[in-house]
Amino acid sequence: MTTRSLPTPSAAPVGTDLGTHEVTNQAPPLAGFDPMACDPALVDAVRREGAGEALPALRGLGRVVGSAEAREHARLANENSPVLRTHDRYGHRIDEVEFHPSWHRLMEISVGWGLHASPWQADPGSGAHVARAAGFYLVSQLEQGHCCPISMTYASVPALRHDPALAALYEPGLMSRSYEPGLARPESKAGLLAGMSMTEKQGGSDVRSGATVATPSGDGTYQLIGHKWFTSAPMNDLFLTLAQAPGGLTCFVLPRVLPDGTRNPIRLQRLKDKLGNRSNASAELEYDGATGWRIGEEGRGVATIIEMVSMTRLDCVLGSAGTIRAALTEAAHHVAHRSAFGTRLADAPLMQTVIADLALESEAATTLALRLAGAADRGERELLRLALPASKYLVCKRAPTVVAEALECLGGNGYVEESGLPRLYREAPLNSIWEGSGNVTALDVLRAVAREPASVDAVLTEIDAAAGADEWFDRAVRELRSELRAREERRARRLAEMLALCLQGSLLLRHAPEEVASAFVSSRFLPDGPWRTAGTLPAEAHTQALLERVSPTP
Repeated sequence: MTTRSLPTPSAAPVGTDLGTHEVTNQAPPLAGFDPMACDPALVDAVRREGAGEALPALRGLGRVVGSAEAREHARLANENSPVLRTHDRYGHRIDEVEFHPSWHRLMEISVGWGLHASPWQADPGSGAHVARAAGFYLVSQLEQGHCCPISMTYASVPALRHDPALAALYEPGLMSRSYEPGLARPESKAGLLAGMSMTEKQGGSDVRSGATVATPSGDGTYQLIGHKWFTSAPMNDLFLTLAQAPGGLTCFVLPRVLPDGTRNPIRLQRLKDKLGNRSNASAELEYDGATGWRIGEEGRGVATIIEMVSMTRLDCVLGSAGTIRAALTEAAHHVAHRSAFGTRLADAPLMQTVIADLALESEAATTLALRLAGAADRGERELLRLALPASKYLVCKRAPTVVAEALECLGGNGYVEESGLPRLYREAPLNSIWEGSGNVTALDVLRAVAREPASVDAVLTEIDAAAGADEWFDRAVRELRSELRAREERRARRLAEMLALCLQGSLLLRHAPEEVASAFVSSRFLPDGPWRTAGTLPAEAHTQALLERVSPTP
């Protein structure tokens, strides 16, 4: 049989432009931009909430966040997930997690800027929680996974202070701005990170149903036996956990390495295969007679950690606000450089309206999140008791929707991993689940309304500061007051949403430019119900001004 060879095409000289790969009408890479220059809502809120002196430092952090190098580290940290190493090559149990170098670089950035603990220093300066919140919001736009150990460390300090001796032992390392990965005796390390280990498989958010047992050892320590279902950042140096002591549910601190240098028997069973948050390891772990030190009284575990929960809920709001802002930035950048049917997308009325709507959502989330951080600085406990869970409910719920709309602005490009939007989309639902999913958070709102009337008064005082500014807003506040009196469990989500939305409306009416406040109120407080999808703003909304306000520039 005769074989015939296919004709060999003539080779073109190296470097010849064949005209088949000319790239036109694509947005340039979004790198080397200043995320604060296109976020006046953040800058204004930092000043208003008492941290104006921190703005020069925050601008420096913003330049890092917007740099091509940092954005590449974010990509690499997510594409190279952590790996569990239960044993070394010789068969010794080590229970370690191996991270990509880009994870460590992101951690160095956030720890180096003090985002893990700076407000707890002896003399943190004015507006310390606000300054830290703004920084956390910025790095959340860069990469959410590494924010988890940063947030848990920030939240752990108030709980540790229930035991002055333990606080004195660990706080110097927790306050340090040195990032030192790896397991070693806490006293020997230049810097420490803390985590929390609460969830068990039979309970989820119902931490009181935990079955982990803590038995007194006679020397002031306890031995813990039990299985924890979800523990993030298991390579942190110490963990706050709940266990059933003889006197009831109690809070403990467990270091990964004991004072004598031996490993505490905290066994990492497996890493969770999560939807998003891929750079961050989340583990199931087993306490196999692990040594813990009690924090607070036996039986008072929930009361001991409650402030820790509040701080992490604040970071949920900040993280979701950062995710919303990151998605808006990507969409605004794309439409500024992409044309369709002979028109630049940013000049097309319908696209302009969509981006403007996302900008309103971002401004409202950012303004509310920084107001909560200001309340933390000023010790407004009554306001936070109700405003914080309500804000977590709404802002975290809105994040996935905003990211989906932003992704759609990029069309098919947005559905491709290289755009970065799929990572944001996978990340977006997390904060709505962490520290209490929607129903848990809404029920907490209802509980605060029923049991703590001072918190209702504080929130209504904040909302009423904008009374008379807009008739639609005033009507919504009247409806909110009726809902507050009803206190029906089946309507708890509606109550949480109305509370947060009225807080956002009040803040924007008082502090935002007229074009922002009027567009927000006219779309979010319609007499016949709220808006349904982005891009349905009323005709009088100043969409071009809103778009220009938030578009990134090199």
